[in-house]
Amino acid sequence: MAIHATAIVAPDARVAPDVEIGPYTVIGTQVEIGRGCSIGPHAVINGPTTIGEENRIFQFASIGEGPQDHSYKGEPTRLEIGDRNTFRECVTINRGTTKDKGVTTIGSDNLFLAYAHVAHDCIVGSHCIFSNAVGLAGHVEVDDWAILSPYAGVHQFCKIGAHAFLANNTAATYDIPPYVIADGRPAEPRIVNEVGLRRRGFTAEQVRNIRNAFRVLYRSGLKLAEATEQLTEIAQTQPEIKPFVEFLARSQRGIAR
Repeated sequence: MAIHATAIVAPDARVAPDVEIGPYTVIGTQVEIGRGCSIGPHAVINGPTTIGEENRIFQFASIGEGPQDHSYKGEPTRLEIGDRNTFRECVTINRGTTKDKGVTTIGSDNLFLAYAHVAHDCIVGSHCIFSNAVGLAGHVEVDDWAILSPYAGVHQFCKIGAHAFLANNTAATYDIPPYVIADGRPAEPRIVNEVGLRRRGFTAEQVRNIRNAFRVLYRSGLKLAEATEQLTEIAQTQPEIKPFVEFLARSQRGIAR
């Protein structure tokens, strides 16, 4: 373990033997940090927080601080982080509240660029990219492989589907379905994220099917219930459409349309 002499580590913190902790960093009580992690200078990690293996936390990041919520009274809510995530300079990740499940959850292999913020009770999947100054309000869900461009913001209780892409300065006030590129303030669906899908191994046929499903949802003139019924039928023979259907079923705030 390489802990700088100026770092402060709480006596009850559980830190793997090979973790590196930089100058003036503070590791608070009820924090657990897995093997292979690197914590830069002047970072603050408060608990209850569990951090998995091989995460990189850069200088001035604030991980596991209490939620920014007027009703929060210091209850022991949690933050749970998976493996191989990168949190760049000044990233802030808050714990959950008792209004929800009491936990904020971050998956694995995510990249959070400088000044990105994840508020209380959010659920972030894996392989996501949060560009500079992206902001998630409370209770937001972001599914795997989503990309949020610089200064994108997501309203509380919204959901961002797998492989979705939010353009620069986008304000998502309703749910953004899987595979969709959205932009604007408020966000509007534009096209399918074809480039991202091809990079992740989707075949030309699968991309074409997803593009056709997008047309059903957004270009056919069908009511949402009618489009959902048609997509449900299509998904029986085209498994790549199933995430569309499942997302529509769990959307509570309503999709951007």
